Amino acid sequence: MNGKTAHILIVDDEKGLRYGTQRLLEDEGYSVETAENGEEGIRLGTSKEFDVALIDLKMPDIDGMDVLKEIINIHPNTICFIVTAFASYDTAIEATRIGAFGYLPKPFTPEELIYQVEQGIRQRELIIEAERLKKEREANLLELAFEKSRLNAIIKSINEGVLIINRVGEVAYYNYAALKYLNISDLKISEPVLYKLPEKISDIITNILEKETFSLKTITTQIEVKPNQELVIEAACTPISQPDGSLAGVVVIIGNITDFKKIELIKNQFISMVAHELKTPLAAVQGFLNIFLDKNMNLSEETKEDYLKRSVVRLKGLTDLVNDLLDISRMEIKTKQREIEIIRIEEVLTGTLQFLEFELKKKGISIEQNIQPNLPTIKADLNEITRLLTNLLSNAIKYNKENGIIKVEITTSSNYLNIKIADTGIGLKPEEKNRLFSEFFRAKNEKTRGISGTGLGLTIVKRIVDSYYGKIDVDSTYGEGTTFTISLPININ
Repeated sequence: MNGKTAHILIVDDEKGLRYGTQRLLEDEGYSVETAENGEEGIRLGTSKEFDVALIDLKMPDIDGMDVLKEIINIHPNTICFIVTAFASYDTAIEATRIGAFGYLPKPFTPEELIYQVEQGIRQRELIIEAERLKKEREANLLELAFEKSRLNAIIKSINEGVLIINRVGEVAYYNYAALKYLNISDLKISEPVLYKLPEKISDIITNILEKETFSLKTITTQIEVKPNQELVIEAACTPISQPDGSLAGVVVIIGNITDFKKIELIKNQFISMVAHELKTPLAAVQGFLNIFLDKNMNLSEETKEDYLKRSVVRLKGLTDLVNDLLDISRMEIKTKQREIEIIRIEEVLTGTLQFLEFELKKKGISIEQNIQPNLPTIKADLNEITRLLTNLLSNAIKYNKENGIIKVEITTSSNYLNIKIADTGIGLKPEEKNRLFSEFFRAKNEKTRGISGTGLGLTIVKRIVDSYYGKIDVDSTYGEGTTFTISLPININ
């Protein structure tokens, strides 16, 4: 059998026939074992698998049919022959029903025996090959099932939506992300789908399917699925070809680009605001310089000095704006180098108040301090903490009333150092409070006219506080004043 020696079992109570048959088959190159009765035949035939078994029908202890049943029950692929001198039509049918391959009547010639055994071995080879092919096919089908399952799991788990449409516009495959991004509640395989898709996608797919020739070129489009940029997608439509080069359908890969669109909008708004903030002081300075250069203008020295002072103020505001923008940019991309050191907040406060002393006296503003004794130190960048206090106190001065008061309170609670700065100034309207930390926001009302600033100071304060995992709260009443409370973790790394 395929180069291997066939193993044959002979079960017969006639000693002479048993040994004679054994010698004949061994001379043909077969491996042969014998059993002298039915009981031994069952023991041998069930203990290991033989290729062919020759079983005598009539034996004194156990009938050959019973031996056949036991062997076939354990090893159904063993080719069994019933050997008997009492052949009949009924016994042949019964033996075949139980599982015998053939009948070998006694007495038989050596040629008849060899021929039947060879036929049995060929049948055995066919059975074994069929079993092998069956297992291989089952293994392949199982592997295909596993592969399909893995592929489905992968496609269903990816963030992009996947939608496959056949050449007649029906759904061939989809994942749940596709339903979500297309804002479709349900799809069914083989269901017509083009009418459910956004018009732009449907038109692209229809154009691909209706063309006589096609190229494997991807066509992309961006669609606002939900209004106000709540959901914006990018769909990439690519033809799918058959092995023979004909069109099989279209695969649509759908990506959620809502966040990118929002960032793009914010970036455009930011650029617009920056351009506006830069344009105003530059236009003012340019106007003053044009007046100076106009020989027809007879300016007094006093007027010239006034124009120069205004230009300096405008240029200083421009410089402050550029510096604030640079600081925000560095914080955003985390390139600003920090020098972490042990800081005493009360010392920083004292230095900041000294720096702002001129502005305080100019408006007649008094400072009331309530500093908890023995404050813990913090680890932070001195420049950042100084900038934080300077911006808050500068705002408390600018937006305060003449001869107003600024109350500074520093305490601790749990693991936080709390800095409270309250003024008796203009205060904020509720709608202004919600936008307080936005870039370039400045409260604009009848009381803030003439107050200069970049509109970035509090944005920088918020980013500094956030960078130390702190908290900032605002309490304000329009016409009465504003209170900022900063909480910085004491154990700042």
